Amino acid sequence: MNTSTRLRCRAAGMAGTALAATLLPLAQAARASGLPTMEDPSRGAGSGILKTLQNYGYDIVLLVALLVVASMFIGVCYHAYTRYSEIHTGRATWGQFGLTVAVGAMLLVVGIWLLTKATAIL
Repeated sequence: MNTSTRLRCRAAGMAGTALAATLLPLAQAARASGLPTMEDPSRGAGSGILKTLQNYGYDIVLLVALLVVASMFIGVCYHAYTRYSEIHTGRATWGQFGLTVAVGAMLLVVGIWLLTKATAIL
């Protein structure tokens, strides 16, 4: 290593130390400034650690169900959009577009109903 490289490395190290020394009081102030506490699950904290973990698991399953319904909605919208674009190229009709929207809406309703029943079992 030559002298200029050593000086650059030493300067970078000193700058990092100075930055850490400057930011350390800010981090301690942020930690002590009343950060929010962890929320209980939607079914409550439970009587023990196992029950609390089960309640958190229930919330995770509900979140996954919400993501499934959201992906179904995006899929139906994408299919309806492609059918709409096919109308303008002459490959589809307005009746096919209406049928796509109706079937997609029915699939969404059935999907939401099934996921609601599935989460009620938990």
